[in-house]
Amino acid sequence: MRLWTRRNALALTAGFLAAGAMPARASYVPVTAPRASVVVVSKRNRVLELRAGDQLLKRYSVHLGFQPVGQKVMSGDGRTPEGQYFIDRRNPRSDFYLSLGISYPNAVDVARAQALGVRPGGDIMIHGGPRRSSDRSKTDWTAGCIAVTDQEIEEIWSMVPTGTPVVIFA
Repeated sequence: MRLWTRRNALALTAGFLAAGAMPARASYVPVTAPRASVVVVSKRNRVLELRAGDQLLKRYSVHLGFQPVGQKVMSGDGRTPEGQYFIDRRNPRSDFYLSLGISYPNAVDVARAQALGVRPGGDIMIHGGPRRSSDRSKTDWTAGCIAVTDQEIEEIWSMVPTGTPVVIFA
């Protein structure tokens, strides 16, 4: 299994972009907001970075799934996935304050789950806090998503168009 680092994650994502392997982006971002060309998440460091090429635009501390160590394997395991994805949807009316959908599971995730005879799960998002009361005092409280503050998700929402690559590594 390949260990992801920020360096090889950015290099691989740049290759996908150059080859046109990522889906076309929809334009949801105001013209004045800087646009991120990639979202990079380090689970170990609990950090989400918005990058435009080699330039760091913003860095945020994040909360992960309630079982953050290791690769997401199946529905309900509480893990945040690791791999290459993209923002595939936006939900302003989510159960959490704004949410950006991550294209989990990808083909690798589906094959891994099938080999184990389990369902891979889905609905992995970058989102703000829950609309209903919840215990957010824990470091990692989501079901596998990546959570930031409500103010931070507003900023991320404005800078990350649909189709933006997302690289999540341990």
